[in-house]
Amino acid sequence: MKAEMFDELLGSIREGGAILRGQTQPSRRFVVEAADVRAIRERTKLSQSEFADLIGVSVKTLQNWEQDRRRPTGPAAALLRIIAQEPKLAIQAIHHT
Repeated sequence: MKAEMFDELLGSIREGGAILRGQTQPSRRFVVEAADVRAIRERTKLSQSEFADLIGVSVKTLQNWEQDRRRPTGPAAALLRIIAQEPKLAIQAIHHT
């Protein structure tokens, strides 16, 4: 690793440590809002079991999301965003063989 890159990386690590210790404020902060899974499912007019089957998760997982005990992540979160934007189109695409 080049010395310049190493120094930049080391500076970033030190800055992160200072933020964690409360000695400095972060320069920016990202907040990802949780999807309202129940509202998304209700827009599709599907039952919990139908919706869980559609997106490939267990009913228990879906219930945990709807009751805010857990949050969807990764591909599930992306799929929920797609369904939220275009429910009919998303369902058609998922069922297309």
